[in-house]
Amino acid sequence: MREVIGEPDERLLVGPQTLDDAGVVRMGEGEGLPAGVEVALVQTVDFFPPVVDDPHYYGAIAAANSLSDVYAMGGRPFSALALAGFPEGFSTDWRGEILKGGYAKVRESGAVVSGGHTVEGEVQFGFAVTGLVDPRRVTANDRAKAGDVAYLTKPLGMGCMTTAAKFAKISWEELEPAAEQMATLNDRAAEAMLAVDATACTDITGFGLIGHSMNIAKASDLTFRIHAPEVPLFGDVIGLARKNLFSGGAKRGRENLGSEVAIDGGLEEALVSLLFDAETSGGLLICVPEGQAGALEEELRSRELPVARVGEFVAPGGKRIEIV
Repeated sequence: MREVIGEPDERLLVGPQTLDDAGVVRMGEGEGLPAGVEVALVQTVDFFPPVVDDPHYYGAIAAANSLSDVYAMGGRPFSALALAGFPEGFSTDWRGEILKGGYAKVRESGAVVSGGHTVEGEVQFGFAVTGLVDPRRVTANDRAKAGDVAYLTKPLGMGCMTTAAKFAKISWEELEPAAEQMATLNDRAAEAMLAVDATACTDITGFGLIGHSMNIAKASDLTFRIHAPEVPLFGDVIGLARKNLFSGGAKRGRENLGSEVAIDGGLEEALVSLLFDAETSGGLLICVPEGQAGALEEELRSRELPVARVGEFVAPGGKRIEIV
């Protein structure tokens, strides 16, 4: 990695080495701030093709997904640059609705859209987002401790839901609640996390619960034990999973990560595959010491968020992930 990015820079608090959700760069006197004043920038970028057929929801979901990386680092979104790809002759009405949905979600976060870039090609949309964070409160993925417990703030199943809709196995009326969840910001979850000084965090997106929690386990040199029956699932998504309506992420996750995962033999295969499947704009996986679990639960309840304790981090064992 050093051959690619060069020598370490003391301003870089979180870089690409730990596969974290965003980069974090500290600013100080060298950047023109008054003596003793420090702030850090959280920087991230994400864009993807449509996951739903409604253009406004697509724009909102893409924005929420991009903003989520800032929340996962303990930061607050500040500004965003739109990134879009549209083919020649693409509907101007659809283009407008995608942009409106995305811009509205950025404004909801309190950030400002300061510009962007559009290219001609397949439909893609997202944002490069800059956030602000206290350098002392960054919830990087290498800071989990043995004994920490983990809470998930949105139920899983978006990969199955969008795949089922793609193949016309469910209607838009059935998919719309999932679209609403994907378009929901993780701002309240981040507030709850910061209120109890969480140790580490990640958001659950394209690499699924297994992939993103494994990044914490590896970066922190721990093993994450997932209690599969405690993982919240969206609606009746287990029924879709039993019909094998997964996104491609479930298979890729098994192929790429399976050697580092121990799976209890008594678990239902459909449930295990949901843990590997890709999510779009999923929830935060928040890590706190056992002694802070009750406080976090209260903070989550006060913000009308799910209280779902899904596992704990333990001293490193034979595998990085244990599913029990």
